[in-house]
Amino acid sequence: MAMNPSDLNAIRTATRRALGAHWKLFLTEGIVLVILGFAAVAIPQIASLAVTFLVGWVFLLSGAVGLYTTFAMRGAPGFGWSLISALLGIAAGLVLLLWPLSGVFSLTLVLIVFFVIEGVASILFALDHKRELSGRWGLMLASGVLDLVIAAIIFAGLPGTAAWAIGLLVGINMLMGGAALIAMALHARDAAR
Repeated sequence: MAMNPSDLNAIRTATRRALGAHWKLFLTEGIVLVILGFAAVAIPQIASLAVTFLVGWVFLLSGAVGLYTTFAMRGAPGFGWSLISALLGIAAGLVLLLWPLSGVFSLTLVLIVFFVIEGVASILFALDHKRELSGRWGLMLASGVLDLVIAAIIFAGLPGTAAWAIGLLVGINMLMGGAALIAMALHARDAAR
């Protein structure tokens, strides 16, 4: 079912009004993210530990909730598998919280694997687009190669890179996200005027 142009314009107008009314919240969130991003880039070792603790708490809490629901529904099929999953979550959370430095190393290994898989997938995606002559595939190819280079740099520097890699990448992500929110907020403010 296609939308008619007047419905589309009404949605756009409502969206502009909502963004214009709340541009200060977007701006505040963007500024906070930029500040946290700068802090994470400046002291990536602490940011890496903070991420490890956060992931540890997420695993621990999800495992505890899973354990509770598993026993609450013990008559349901798959009780044993659900119990294993919950206990695994609790164990992973405890390991990350009690031995955060080994957790930082483990998470860095996961990050390396992610960059390798993402890089290969991006390169293959770009090559598919090159074959189909869809254009603009070069940036995707470069992105994939960059992912592989990042993975190689982090891997080559292990175990030393484990101390800073996660924190630095999280910091860069926060900086980019914060800058995008600030730009959106300022645009929304200007559009509301």
